Amino acid sequence: MENREVARVLRETAQLLEIDGAIIGRYRSYEKTAELIASLAESIEVIARDPEKLEELPGIGERMAEHIREILSTGDYGLRKKLLKKYPLTMLEMLTLQSLGPKKALILWREFKCCTVEQLEQLAREGKLRDLAGFGEKTEQNILKAIDVFKKISGRFLIPTAEHQTAKLVAYINRYGKPIGSITPAGSLRRGKETIGDLDLLLTYEPETSPKELDAIKEHILGYGELEQVLARGENKVSFRVAKGMQVDVRLLQPENYGAALIYFTGSKEHNVSLRGRAIKMGYTLNEYALATLKQERRVAGTTEEEVYAKLKLDLIPPELRENAGEIEAASEHRLPKLIEQSDLRGDLQMHTTASDGRHSIEEMAQAARKTGYEYIAITDHSKAVTVANGMDEARTLEHAREIRAAKVDGIRILAGIEVDILKDGRLDLADEVLAELDIVVASIHSFMNRDRAEITERMLAAIENPYVQIIGHPTGRILLRRDSMPYDMEKILDAAARRGVIMECNAAPDRLDLKDAYLRMAKERGVRVVISTDAHSIKNLELMRYGVQMARRGWIEKKDVLNALPLEEMLAALRPKRGASSSKRAAAAPRS
Repeated sequence: MENREVARVLRETAQLLEIDGAIIGRYRSYEKTAELIASLAESIEVIARDPEKLEELPGIGERMAEHIREILSTGDYGLRKKLLKKYPLTMLEMLTLQSLGPKKALILWREFKCCTVEQLEQLAREGKLRDLAGFGEKTEQNILKAIDVFKKISGRFLIPTAEHQTAKLVAYINRYGKPIGSITPAGSLRRGKETIGDLDLLLTYEPETSPKELDAIKEHILGYGELEQVLARGENKVSFRVAKGMQVDVRLLQPENYGAALIYFTGSKEHNVSLRGRAIKMGYTLNEYALATLKQERRVAGTTEEEVYAKLKLDLIPPELRENAGEIEAASEHRLPKLIEQSDLRGDLQMHTTASDGRHSIEEMAQAARKTGYEYIAITDHSKAVTVANGMDEARTLEHAREIRAAKVDGIRILAGIEVDILKDGRLDLADEVLAELDIVVASIHSFMNRDRAEITERMLAAIENPYVQIIGHPTGRILLRRDSMPYDMEKILDAAARRGVIMECNAAPDRLDLKDAYLRMAKERGVRVVISTDAHSIKNLELMRYGVQMARRGWIEKKDVLNALPLEEMLAALRPKRGASSSKRAAAAPRS
């Protein structure tokens, strides 16, 4: 079994235990083990072959090791199966709704035997929830809003899920060998959209391939082990569904059509419509096969994307920008942005250690970051309001800062920071005199997110006005496919950030990707700098940076717009100066390792 599958079984066990009313320590042990296994770079199957090595993992005792081995040998877990006799698995889907926790789910089950989102919606629309203990009319309305969000995102997948399925499919298809040439993902995955609907794969084959051979290739594709339903089988295309309902379209084409097809199937639809309109005005017709003259239908380009764009007198437009948001005009005038590259980044300014809810020590995170090629990192563990993450009070924060500054890892600077909570009234979770002692202060909202637009806006504005806040972490608070963004006035927030020199984070965690592309572009237009951070809770999470970079590229972000693309001293100087502390003092406060 793959790590993610083992983690899923453990996570579902934890959720079912919480519904069942288990004490927090019991279900949290399963949650923490699931998080640990999901974050491992090594296969849990390989680790589990050595009992001693398995129990060396943090938080894994003899009993939990037994549970893991049971899952690996049977594909399931006895306690999970026992709980599923009491509660339908569909109840876990209900828990993805904002405003509905395990306790409320249990009440719904006991009162109405409600176990699906559809049943819950019917009860809410009939007004049957408002009189239940712990609910009320406002909760009922919030549940209906959450269900609307659920419907919008149904059938969509996070980027890593789509990438994982793509990698398995490509590896399987390539086993056929010749005459298959290249297999390229297209569609929203190639454009780096936050979530993915269908998977589009373009498969090239050698020009002399016979129809019989093409049929054999299609039969091979449809023999994929995870295929659940065949949707279509045409001359140059096969469509099917794989696990969890993801649709896959594989298109077979000759190399001479590859460029035109890649443009067409990468999209977006709006970009393609504008591109075809430009082609017509220039006397061409553009489709998925080629760019050709409108009258004689003579092919003029199509083998590569570059030649198609060049014939249309356009610079090559990066896939992330193809949303019909001004990129065609910019390409025609040679003013496309030089988009940020991952290699431009010099550090990572949000990560967590075992001091709060991280999996690794200060030194372990720093060593991994150094191997990544970074010059500096900031350790930003949680403040005390986040009790479930073992958040730190003032005394622990200062002690942790001393430990960070005492840590020695060759070749990398370790900065002492904090991810401090923005409280309900806009105040910060730690005293100003403590924040003044730190090198980096990231302020984030983790609670009371269901307030109205005006209240959330004022709360964020109050935080930005605090002279010790330098970075706003995951600014909208969204969790993709689970929780919508907080409803505040982004223009006001970004205007205030521009005035106060506050930096906005582009959180690279693939279930956040926060800020989104439109807001990143708004920040850029106002001169608000961006920091791309992983928010890493383990060494493996450092690999997530590429998702943040891709989202930043969608927001037209360039190297000059990104705080952590600067060398250390310039980065520190670019931070909002904290009252009573100059950038030179901050630099001196963090000894070189």
